[in-house]
Formats: sequence, structure tokens, C-alpha cells
Amino acid sequence: MARSMTQPDSVSRRCFLRGVGVAIALPLLESTVPCAAMPSDRLEQGRMLLISNNLGVLPKPFFPQKSGRDYELSPYLQELKKFRNQFTVFSGLSHPACEGGHSTENCFLTGAKHPTSSGFRNSISIDQFVAEQLGQRTRFPTLNLGVNINKANRSLSWTRDGALLPAEDSPARLFQKMFVQGSPNDTKRRLQQLRRRGSILDAVTQSARDFQQGLGGEDRQRLDQYFTSIRELEQRLHTAGEWEKHPKPTTDQAAPKDVVDRSLLFEKFEQMLAMATLALQSDSTRLVTIMVDAFETPAFQLEEGKKSLSGYHNLSHHGSRPSHVAQLEQADRRQMALLNGALEKLSSTKTEAGNLLESTMVLYGSNMGDSNTHDNTNLPILLAGGGFRHGQHLAFDHEQNTPLCNLFVSMMQRLGVETDEFSSATGTLSGLELKA
Repeated sequence: MARSMTQPDSVSRRCFLRGVGVAIALPLLESTVPCAAMPSDRLEQGRMLLISNNLGVLPKPFFPQKSGRDYELSPYLQELKKFRNQFTVFSGLSHPACEGGHSTENCFLTGAKHPTSSGFRNSISIDQFVAEQLGQRTRFPTLNLGVNINKANRSLSWTRDGALLPAEDSPARLFQKMFVQGSPNDTKRRLQQLRRRGSILDAVTQSARDFQQGLGGEDRQRLDQYFTSIRELEQRLHTAGEWEKHPKPTTDQAAPKDVVDRSLLFEKFEQMLAMATLALQSDSTRLVTIMVDAFETPAFQLEEGKKSLSGYHNLSHHGSRPSHVAQLEQADRRQMALLNGALEKLSSTKTEAGNLLESTMVLYGSNMGDSNTHDNTNLPILLAGGGFRHGQHLAFDHEQNTPLCNLFVSMMQRLGVETDEFSSATGTLSGLELKA
């Protein structure tokens, strides 16, 4: 297992920058790490896989009728029955003041309020927040993936400044980034590109400092924020350069071929889940997000020779029509079956601590509680793995929902992030406990 590369003389600078929202991000280069700088086992092994379908699932067949540990599995959760004691299902969670139907899709991991308001700006997503706080411990600090994604307008990952981070939607391209080493000349060329980018940043920074003279207080503050972003980008370029000098991991998996037909939604989703699992298995990253952009999905194949009656969005506005509800149930069950497959792969991957599922928090959910009515409350949320004491349905008030970000805080603390605040969180989530 790789280890952190935090030098003793960088600690004070790291702590200072963290205070202004930046963490020194250095790669896991074992030869340069003093023993005193080693992270704890918990930090070393913690991972997150965060998945969202932006049209959600039908609420009734998803949520169990009874809460507690002796609840009966709902129809959808029957697809995950093998892992009953390794996941928790939640009801009564949502993001306060995050309303507006489909406009909330970019806020699932941020919890930003009023996305339809004038001048709305998103906030940082949980994956990016964790990456900031813990620093870069792998070749890729995070991987942001998408299925049928509208890359210009949708993402689960957002920067501290509320900027969209485009999702990678090509498994073949992702495979090449993770495992294809390239020739020495390829590496040299990439390092030269990184150095050129660094020199451009130097020039831009100096120009901005020259321009700063004579500015008013508010403008100076904005420029200081710009300098902070520049420092963060400089560090990322440096880290990327260090990783270019080290060989990529190997895998016996064959390179995937992209499924380009957007109607083959579940084939594409399965392929991206496999890539996410492979990224975690190879320790290429420890933070992965996947957005299934159902809103952009046309009429799709439900099974061999059978397509949906319409595009996913129109289908989700079923109006209680039996034909539409039946097809949505079939689509939802297929998603649950794919999630079950991902849990199978993680649980079958052995690690020093047991298996990869034990150290990976797998969150499945949506910004939509009920797409048919554009409801953004009572979100369908399921959390598997990660070393929690699972096997329960935690039901919170369905009228006055508990902030979903409370769950995010609990997850971050599990990773070793020392915070009790994130977006709308009021603390950790009650009832969710670590294994003894």
C-alpha cells in the first residue's frame, strides 16, 4: 500500500493553506517519506464511491415500510439481499432549501441552496472537499465519471469556487490514463507540457500582481482569492509532474471499448462501474463519483429487443400510468442489480484489512425524491461498506427532513477529515455507527 509524502518542514505551510481552503497535495512516493509522517491505517485505507442517478427511483418500491434492524427488504432492496448486513438504507434525508426539481442535480454532493435563484453559484462537492483536506495520496486525487453525461452542464464534482469539473465519459480513455504507460518520449513530452503550463501561470501571476497596485479593498480580496487558486493549480501541476516520473500500475484486465449507443444505458453504466472498481482496486484514486445522466438519456433498452416507451425524462413523469410505472420499475431493478455487481467485486477484492468493500464507502442516491412531481425531499439514499455497522433502515422525519450533509460529515470523519461542518450539515448523522 502506498504512503503519504508529507515532509516535516511543510507541515506549517500545509496547515496555513488548509485554513484558506487549500491543501498541499503531494503524491505517494514511499522513498521520500519519513516514518513520522505516515498517515494512520484508517486514512490509508479509506475510499469513497459516490453514485447518483439524476432522475432517482420510484420511492414506494425503494423504501422499506419498517425502520430499524429487523425491517423487511423492499422490492428494490431484494436485489441487494446478499449484502443486507453491509448496507444501510435511509429515509427522511434531503438538502435544506435545495429545491427546484431537476435544477438540483448538480447539488447532490454540494448541498448548495436555491439553485434556481438569480446569480446562483454552486459550492464545493464532498469529494473535492476531502481531496483538499487530505491532500493527494494517489495518482488521481479524484475521478469524476459520467454515463450519458451532458458534460457542459452537469457534474457531481464542483470546486471551492463553484466551478463544474467535467466528467470523464469514456471508459477507454480512462483506462489509458490509468494503465497505459507510453514511451519515454511520451513521458518527456507530457513533462514538457506541464512545465509550459507552469511558466504560463508564472507570467499570469506576475501580471496580476502588477495590476493589483492601486486596487480597492474588495478588488484586492478577489485578487487574493485568485492567487490562492493559482497556488493550488501550481501545486497540482508539480504533483502531476512527480507522478509522470513513476510507472503506472498494471492490470490483467483488457482495455474496454466504449459503448457509444446512448440507448444502451445499463451497458454503459455497468462499464463505468467496472472502471470505478478497477480504479479503486489499483489504488489509482480513492475518491470516485459517477453521475448517471438519465435526463439526457433517450429511449433506452430495457432488455434484449425491448426499449422504453420514451426517453428516461418523459418516462419519469409517469402520472401513475401502469405502462410507464412498470418500465420504470424494470429500469430501477436493473440499476440495483448493477450496484449489487459492484459490491460483489469490491467484497471479493482482498486487502490487508479484509476486503475492499470494508474500506470503501459506496453511496447510491439521487437529488430527486420523486421525479414525477419534481420533489426534492425524502431522497433515496443507500450507503454500503466503509466499516460502518450496517444492516438497518434509518428513518428520519419525512416532513422535517434531516440534512443529507450530516451523512456526508459522518463519511468524511470516517476518512479522517477532522470536521463537523459541511454545507448545510448540523453535525454527524445519528444512528450511524462504526463497527466495534
